[in-house]
Amino acid sequence: MAGRVHPRQLAFSLPHAESLSRDNFLEGPANAAGLALVDAWPEWPNRIMWLAGPEGSGKSHLAAIWADEAGARSTAANGLTAEAVPGALATGALVVEDLRAKEFDERALFHLMNLAREDGAYLLFTGREIPAALDIDLRDLRSRLRALPVVLLQQPDDQLLRGLIVKFCADRQLSVDETVVSYLATRLERSSAAARQAVELLDSEALRLGRPVTRALAAELLRDA
Repeated sequence: MAGRVHPRQLAFSLPHAESLSRDNFLEGPANAAGLALVDAWPEWPNRIMWLAGPEGSGKSHLAAIWADEAGARSTAANGLTAEAVPGALATGALVVEDLRAKEFDERALFHLMNLAREDGAYLLFTGREIPAALDIDLRDLRSRLRALPVVLLQQPDDQLLRGLIVKFCADRQLSVDETVVSYLATRLERSSAAARQAVELLDSEALRLGRPVTRALAAELLRDA
């Protein structure tokens, strides 16, 4: 007689809202310059600023804090069109997120910068690279971007990494103890993206297996990763 096949429990991926408020921003040496930029507004050295840093370093969170403070609208760089520029600047402040070479309309961005200058509007650009590292075809835009003041974010230090792990668990309503946090903090790549991915994996696998999130589970998952 054949053995009974037990169906595998499915883990449904449900949306988890990550709080991007000022109260939920974790400050550390790696992102202190970015937070200082947000706090200094409107006394910026230039009405157009560039916030650069690796994936998961806090650019979007800082941009959201500033947008709330300045009444700014937000747009993805790859979705910006020349036709949309006047409306995007309607509130006098705009966040343009994730600027990557060859993935946005250069003429639309140049038009945006010109109109912002004429109207005295504020712009906050975010990107993983500094402007000088981008391959820009439009010479005037390339020159304009490279002249912008840049604020750099770094990867988190030990204390900030631990705080991020706790925050990502809280965002998913995961109950974890100090042994789990310590285990992850000493074995993960030192980046916010790695911490987020590890917590997402722990959450989905704990649900699938019907197990609590423990150090033993974390060890199994990281060993198999």
